[in-house]
Amino acid sequence: MNSTIKMVVFDMAGTVVDEDNVVYKTLQKAINEAGYNFTLDEVLAQGAGKEKLQAIKSILNVYAENDDEELANSIFANFMIQLKDAYAVLNVLPQNNATELFAALKERKILTVFNTGYNRVIAQSLVDKLGWKKGVEFDDLVTATDVPKNRPNPDMILFAMQQFGITNGNEVVKVGDSIIDIEEGKNAGCVYSIGITTGAHTFEQLQSAKPDYIIDNLLDLLPVLDDHMSK
Repeated sequence: MNSTIKMVVFDMAGTVVDEDNVVYKTLQKAINEAGYNFTLDEVLAQGAGKEKLQAIKSILNVYAENDDEELANSIFANFMIQLKDAYAVLNVLPQNNATELFAALKERKILTVFNTGYNRVIAQSLVDKLGWKKGVEFDDLVTATDVPKNRPNPDMILFAMQQFGITNGNEVVKVGDSIIDIEEGKNAGCVYSIGITTGAHTFEQLQSAKPDYIIDNLLDLLPVLDDHMSK
């Protein structure tokens, strides 16, 4: 008999939120203003899903063999200023079928939790722009600044589990649009770590992390959950 699924942890941007990759486009701009010429695909490949200072360090290290801490901090400071301006005018939309999925999970008495490589201020601004409210569309939000270690470490998922007294990863599913989301779910012992093709990484990139499933639409999650719960 399989365990009951009590919680689904969703990444935000690219998974349940459509913000047109504005964060990674802004990240690309801030890094390239420091004298580089990285493509958006390169930025996404190395930076997607990570806490954003760590994303900058990874991009510089992999593509430029540069591990200058001071440079990374300078780029990050520039990025945060530009991102605030970008978000002021950004039109944020829910990913297709997001709110329908949240309602379906509520019917099944499954918790909906968001987690993200963004800090608390950015993540909350996304939620606020969408008009989503804790206790209505979702049950909790965990951000990169709420825990000691960020993805692929499992801290954010484990923190979310603690909030609701869940002690077994077999009762939790992780869904995200990047390789690091899948790694995070595996490291947290989630019963399923699921990739979705609506965001940062392609099917092939997601496949390289060996997820349990790859879906193309949020509603594709429901048959996976229902099949598990019926066994």
